Amino acid sequence: MKLIIKVKEIKGHCPVYKDGDEFVIEDGYKLKSNITLCMHSLASILPYHSVLARGIAPKDLGLSKDNNKAYVECLDPYEYTGGGTVIFEIIKEG
Repeated sequence: MKLIIKVKEIKGHCPVYKDGDEFVIEDGYKLKSNITLCMHSLASILPYHSVLARGIAPKDLGLSKDNNKAYVECLDPYEYTGGGTVIFEIIKEG
């Protein structure tokens, strides 16, 4: 089982991610990536990765309008920092 985390949208300018970047969490705890990861973005994903990996529906968690994909946003309040906030799409596979 794995969670595929994909950069869905960037608001402002993110110095780490670009549209379409992806990384994976396997078996609920193994972080696999060929790209640089931002610690701030992981803080947004960590509260949900275990329950999504165990099959709790994204809609039941308030993370989507359906049960196939979850969406979370990084913590950078870009309008005030001049940075960028990233919206991640999380898909369970396997």
